[in-house]
Amino acid sequence: MKVLIFCGSQSDKKIMNIAENTLNKFNIENTTYIISAHRLPDVLSDKIKEIEYEQKTDLIIAGAGLSAHLPGIIASKTIIPVIGVPIYNIDNGLLGGLDATISILQMPKGVPVATVGINNAYNAALLAVHILSIKDKNVKTSLIKFRIENTKLLMKQIKNN
Repeated sequence: MKVLIFCGSQSDKKIMNIAENTLNKFNIENTTYIISAHRLPDVLSDKIKEIEYEQKTDLIIAGAGLSAHLPGIIASKTIIPVIGVPIYNIDNGLLGGLDATISILQMPKGVPVATVGINNAYNAALLAVHILSIKDKNVKTSLIKFRIENTKLLMKQIKNN
């Protein structure tokens, strides 16, 4: 099982590292690419064709800021499910990430992209883990253990308040 992570630019990498780290905790193979949908469209198309040909990728997580077309462009070129992460940082816009969120959320019919909250690469990775747990018993076992540990931690915090 493999998840590919795409960043629209180098500045998105910091947020998307969270997805990498989360997937690593569940022992899910992942690879990250930095390819702009707008500035390197042919490179992106070639990479998607390569991915389709290899047939080793189960999910794609794509993060981008501003107009955030990367997740949608990827989804338009593959049948591999895409999870979009709208990214906001101080250098990429004045709308606090709403521009990126709307760009990813408002996909046309027939080209779906699952969307998580602004900068929430953690939830994107967990959504990928949940999806992958459907077909992999080891991932499912790890996810159940993770949820039990999280519950214990939260209950301990409640008791300490």
